[in-house]
Order: sequence, then C-alpha cells, then structure tokens
Amino acid sequence: MRHNVGLRKLGRTSSHRMALLRNLTTSLFRHERLRTTLPKAKEMRPFAERLITIARRDDLHARRQVLRHITDKEVVKKLFGTLAPRFASRPGGYTRTLKLGPRNGDGADMAIVELVGSEPVFKKQKDEKQTRRERKAAARAKAEAEAAAAEDAAGGGAPEQDDAEPDEPKGEPKPGRKKKDD
Repeated sequence: MRHNVGLRKLGRTSSHRMALLRNLTTSLFRHERLRTTLPKAKEMRPFAERLITIARRDDLHARRQVLRHITDKEVVKKLFGTLAPRFASRPGGYTRTLKLGPRNGDGADMAIVELVGSEPVFKKQKDEKQTRRERKAAARAKAEAEAAAAEDAAGGGAPEQDDAEPDEPKGEPKPGRKKKDD
C-alpha cells in the first residue's frame, strides 16, 4: 500500500527532479501555459501554486523565497508585478490541467497546464464570419466616402450635363475621321 507516499519520483534523482520542477514552473510563469506529460503536470501544480501564494505577500522575504526556486529575474518580476495581483483575491487553485491524450511515439499521457485567467478566447465561427462581413461593408463604405471626399476636393470633376449627347459606339468612327486600315 502507498500510504503517506507524497510525491512522484518521475525516474529522476531528487536534485534532477527539483531542477525539472523549477524549470517547468519558470516556463509556466513566463508563458502562462505549457504542454508536458501528465505526471509532470500533476507534480508541478502544488510547487507552482505554493510559489504564487508566497508571491501574493509581496514583501522582500517573499521575493527572496521565490528567488530560491526561480532564478530568472524577469520571470520573478512578472510573478510579483502581474501574476500575484491577479490572484490576490483568489484563495487557491491558480492553475488548471487539461488532459490531451497519448503522445505519438511513446504513448505518454500529455497535458496542458495553464494559469487560470490566461486561457485563449475563442469566438464562434458564425459570429466571426458575421464580423468579417461587417468589416468588409465598413471598408467599402469608408472607401466610397474617401472617393467622394477626393472628388469634392478636386473641384467636383466635370460638371454633369443632362443634355449631353450619348457616347457614340466605338465600332463606328466619328464623322470627319477616317477609319484606320489594318
């Protein structure tokens, strides 16, 4: 029985496992989303959430505690500047794990780990098509308005005459001109 066995060894030594968790967590905080194997995702979740909870305190000691595990100062700056305030009123559950299915090649179960609140926004296709149509109509209207404004700016072009004779057909030459021979 596995009573009180608290972690997955992931086939690594303890120092290698800790380096793996630190690297995964750094990537998660940098990109706010990553794709990894399911056991790694499950093992990384409490590690990352603990660091976010520490970062919510936003004091020097908390920053030093986080810097023990995340050595990239830009990522730590992002964690304290944008991520921790985002989760300030949330009591926990900062990450989400989505199962993807087996990986081609070795069949390992894959998962996406993302921070809550950083999921991509998907639009329905009908709404997207409708907005494309609306954008095209707006672009046409704008082009017509610009053409009309350019015509007005150029002096209105040739004045329109209602009595003007209709144009002669192009096949017949005008009177007084000779038709060119081929």
